[in-house]
Amino acid sequence: MDMNMMKYLAFVKTVEYSSFSRAAKVLNYSQSGISRMIKDLETEWQVVLLERSRAGVRLTSDGEILLPYAKELCADYQMMQTVVDELHGLQSGLIRIGTFSSVATHWLPNIIREFQKDYPKIEYELLLGDYTEIEEWIQGGIVDLGFLRLPTLPGFDTISLEKDKLMVIMAETHPLTACELVPVAELCKYPFMLLEKGAKAEVSEIFETCRFGT
Repeated sequence: MDMNMMKYLAFVKTVEYSSFSRAAKVLNYSQSGISRMIKDLETEWQVVLLERSRAGVRLTSDGEILLPYAKELCADYQMMQTVVDELHGLQSGLIRIGTFSSVATHWLPNIIREFQKDYPKIEYELLLGDYTEIEEWIQGGIVDLGFLRLPTLPGFDTISLEKDKLMVIMAETHPLTACELVPVAELCKYPFMLLEKGAKAEVSEIFETCRFGT
């Protein structure tokens, strides 16, 4: 990769992971190498991009202005490199996938294993988040594809993969185990643990639609 482009990618990944060390691991560089590339950018542009502290790194106001342009450059470069690879028949590259923990654990290992039989040179990067975060990653070009629930944002190309049943897990001695279908109103009478997070948590929306407090 062109060294200037590598500097932009180091900047983008450091912000994405809020850490030089995590960015270095993803990009297969040393932590000092990532730090040096960002320092080179700051010297070249005569701005301070990141504030460094023991808690990690965060964007300066100048960094916030420049980050979207760096992201766009990296996304365009990756797209161009993919096209070049296809022209040469290499079938290699990086696929970035936005997903949540259950899909990452139960679906993706088998999907990737089968895909690698035909495309062994492809590499994968998984980003774990909630529905809202994954939608933002797709919009921003941070990931190439993502696992979401429908409906999602207009303009996305979607393929329906599975229709999940919503199920409640409870102890065998729980009073509601006698119910074949558990009424939402009955759940409100007992302590309830919600595993999803984010503004689009499906179970939260069901409670809101039924006008029950969570």
